[in-house]
Amino acid sequence: MKAPLCAVVVGLLCLAGSSFAKDAPPKVQVYSHGPGEFKKVNTLLCHVSGFHPPEITIELLKNGKEMHDSKQTDLSFEENWQYHLTKHAPFTPNQGEHFSCKVTHMGKSKTYNWEPDM
Repeated sequence: MKAPLCAVVVGLLCLAGSSFAKDAPPKVQVYSHGPGEFKKVNTLLCHVSGFHPPEITIELLKNGKEMHDSKQTDLSFEENWQYHLTKHAPFTPNQGEHFSCKVTHMGKSKTYNWEPDM
């Protein structure tokens, strides 16, 4: 009995809080866990923060095609009702390959490129 009641209360608080939040575009950072070196195993990360509403799509791309072995963190929010997420995937960059993060929020898509450290 307590769990359903808690879920209802949390849901109502989320709705009330989100009604005070303003639309905010995401801030995006694309980086690798280790130095960006060719032929070295690494992790590609795309951190998206400061956005509202929470509906967002993040895609990690290799040469313009989605990397299907990626994983995403759970949606989290700040006290101002802006949200953040991180998507990551293992990768081994080779010369001539291009890696990027495509973010779609409020019907607008933008692609952000990863820059190797070379």
